[in-house]
Amino acid sequence: MTAMTPHHWFCTLFDRNYLFKGVALYRSLEQWSREFTLVILCMDDVAYDTLAKLALPHARLVRLQEFEDPELLRAKATRSMIEYYWTCTPSLPLFVLDRIPEAQSVTYLDADLFFYGNPQALLAEMATASIMIHEHRFPPQLAEQAQYTGIYNVAWVTFRRDDNGLACASRWREQCIEWCYYRHEDGRMGDQKYLDTWTRDFAGVHVLRHKGGGLAPWNVEQYRIERRGDGAVYVDDDPLIFYHFHGLRLFVNGTVFMTNSSYPLREEDRRLLYAPYIEALWRVRDDVQRVVPEFTHGLEQPEAKSAKEELLASRAPRARGIARLRRPLGRIKRWLVGG
Repeated sequence: MTAMTPHHWFCTLFDRNYLFKGVALYRSLEQWSREFTLVILCMDDVAYDTLAKLALPHARLVRLQEFEDPELLRAKATRSMIEYYWTCTPSLPLFVLDRIPEAQSVTYLDADLFFYGNPQALLAEMATASIMIHEHRFPPQLAEQAQYTGIYNVAWVTFRRDDNGLACASRWREQCIEWCYYRHEDGRMGDQKYLDTWTRDFAGVHVLRHKGGGLAPWNVEQYRIERRGDGAVYVDDDPLIFYHFHGLRLFVNGTVFMTNSSYPLREEDRRLLYAPYIEALWRVRDDVQRVVPEFTHGLEQPEAKSAKEELLASRAPRARGIARLRRPLGRIKRWLVGG
């Protein structure tokens, strides 16, 4: 390990239902960087045991029982499952910094991210800052969403092991233990709207400028997405580093729901962003099922709609997020748009 190739510490959390996505995240990091460790908080034993069988060389697995403390357990009794996962989010970077002395900084990642480039490009922009966050970057027609979901997105948050970084992470943990619910109340929403005040309340907060970080269904339409001669995908003039596949759902019949119909996807978005990720997910599924043949967690069953649901669907804008991946694996044979 040299100064030219710093070792990066990342962390994420997921249960059995997000395992395919979490492993795809890991493999995308592995494709672009060998000098990293992804600390994975396994939210159930099925996730831990399955990941242990995969033996991911750059992953460090943590059982939930090893992670939970009395304050988290008290909060757990008042939260839904997703609310508790959000409650745990700020505690995870602190856990890494407390348990791993060599980690001078740590970046929390949502499990449904996927990397298309080296994250060093984003970490280099942070320079000597103590904390790095990124905006939702809503286009004008969606700008009002920020008042509900927050200015910033939790999918990537970096903390340095210094006074500012530790103070910010500790305060965030305190806030989420006190209140972290799936509703908008008194200027709060889950774990996310707390970030709105960080640039005011803490020194050393850097807001990511690189357009290749934080690309997501809610903002992709305002950028030019193209593959250039060097083979890389670009977001305007910045190389794509990661995409946040919020809302993507997998079905047992090979169908993929890509995103909410409120977020229009163009042909180049589906081809350059979604197709590689969908292929990666199915490869992960096949690899997981080789070690645990009965593993189908995270694959949903298509549900027949009631007559009322069909009527409502007929009045809604046409869906833009359905794709079917046909064999052979690795080739998208047909995109089904509009269901």
